[in-house]
Amino acid sequence: MSDLPQFRDNGDLQRYEWAEDGLTTFAEYRRSGDRVLIPHVEAPPPLRGKGAADRLMRAISAHARQQRLMIIPLCGYAHAWFRRHSENADILE
Repeated sequence: MSDLPQFRDNGDLQRYEWAEDGLTTFAEYRRSGDRVLIPHVEAPPPLRGKGAADRLMRAISAHARQQRLMIIPLCGYAHAWFRRHSENADILE
């Protein structure tokens, strides 16, 4: 197992995951066609305030752009993240 940060789309659990330092930050999602609703983002307590959720959201944005998906951020954190990162407005619905 690698100690490097890793992003993956865990379709079985319907969540995007960012593994870092042996812990997993995740964003639950519901997908309908090319639309992805994100109702919840969570980082484990040891990673909170250390940028793990930000790195996850950056990876989700890159993934969405690559897969031509549109994101609908329902979670307060995800919504605020997209508001702060307007360079990702092209993938918001």
